[in-house]
Amino acid sequence: MAFSSFAEFLAMGGHAPYVWSAWGVTALLILATVWHARVEQRQLLNGLKRRARREHARSTGGAQAPLNAARFTSVEGETRNDA
Repeated sequence: MAFSSFAEFLAMGGHAPYVWSAWGVTALLILATVWHARVEQRQLLNGLKRRARREHARSTGGAQAPLNAARFTSVEGETRNDA
């Protein structure tokens, strides 16, 4: 179907609300899918990094504190790692 003007194209022969809402919902779902895939990828990579650190600590025999372990400094100046 050819349109003689841009306004006719936007009106879609009287079906504009249906056509443009369908395009909008489709675009929204595609963006949500891409966003969800990126979030899952980030979670997977973080989990694999944690697993690699844990396995490395086991293989070396030392109980190393994780990178995000809390560090406390007492009033006397002693530093304590809580892993």
